[in-house]
Amino acid sequence: MARHPYVAIEGVIGVGKTTLARLLQPELGGELLLEEFEENPFLSDFYGDRERYAFQTQIFFLLSRYRQQISTIPRAIRRGPVVSDYTFAKDSLFAHLNLKGDELAVYERVYEALNEKIPTPDLLVYLRADLDVLMARIAARDRPFERNMDPDYIESVRQGYEEFIANYDEAPVLVIDTNDLNIVSNPDDLASVVRRIRSSLEYGTYQAQLPGVGSLPVRKPQAILDDLEDGPHRLADFQQFHLSLDAEKGFDPDLFLNFIALEEEMGELARVLKELWLRQVRLEKEGRTRTEAHVLAVEESRARIQDELADCLAYLLKLSNYAGIDLEKAYLEKMSLNAQRTWRDGKIIKEAE
Repeated sequence: MARHPYVAIEGVIGVGKTTLARLLQPELGGELLLEEFEENPFLSDFYGDRERYAFQTQIFFLLSRYRQQISTIPRAIRRGPVVSDYTFAKDSLFAHLNLKGDELAVYERVYEALNEKIPTPDLLVYLRADLDVLMARIAARDRPFERNMDPDYIESVRQGYEEFIANYDEAPVLVIDTNDLNIVSNPDDLASVVRRIRSSLEYGTYQAQLPGVGSLPVRKPQAILDDLEDGPHRLADFQQFHLSLDAEKGFDPDLFLNFIALEEEMGELARVLKELWLRQVRLEKEGRTRTEAHVLAVEESRARIQDELADCLAYLLKLSNYAGIDLEKAYLEKMSLNAQRTWRDGKIIKEAE
């Protein structure tokens, strides 16, 4: 695999999310992330009186899940795979089942603000089961706050999940029917599920696709770099190199973070250019012509300018990758537009028709 995948497991209460997550983590390695639902002090009251305690329960879950995801996943995925028994997105599903009116409106504002910072799974595994199977499994695990679980509520959650999965487009989804599976007692069932998950990952479902590049085989950064050094290539090839390098190194894909890094590199470039300018002024004072001073100052600084420009380009490629933009295509489109504009003294005086 070109980078460490983040696999999230979803499904209705009692379907076996946590069980599969615990069994899958040793197979993939890395870190296990389990939902801390038992820490919610409103949960038992919610199952007794859903309407009264829905808002408190949902807000506690929202903030708890946000804290756990934002503090755990970005660091863990740099070290190895991450297997979780829930997704942050499912919080909104439950909110729309349990909240209404002003409470739902308040929730949605908080959710939207937090959701922007949450890592997206590279593969979502959805475990499906019928209502009677779910109720049997809930009864078998015998959690105190689930002993009087309302079948109608579980059915509404089950239907909500079906709609949620049908409209989910943030990551590839692997649907597994668990009605006739027993991954705890039957090793063959577990092996079959693990194979399907591994297959989904190995086929690259978690690999970001670069626009214009198409579906490429997973390659090591050094292999791509060797090809690049052999001769001229498209800008998209350099984007592909960074896609592979960043995945292998576990670099953070956050757009704003990488923009800040680009600004820092531009600051370094500005410092070099300032020193170049000061050197040019000194050379002119020593008797060189303006042209001679400029050429000499640039020659002396060229290696440093080269390094800083290369760093700036690297972050432009990263930002393009993380935003899903074919930088070469975007550049050609913009230059084509500029070529059709009428310019005077560096300003546009007539737009392209």
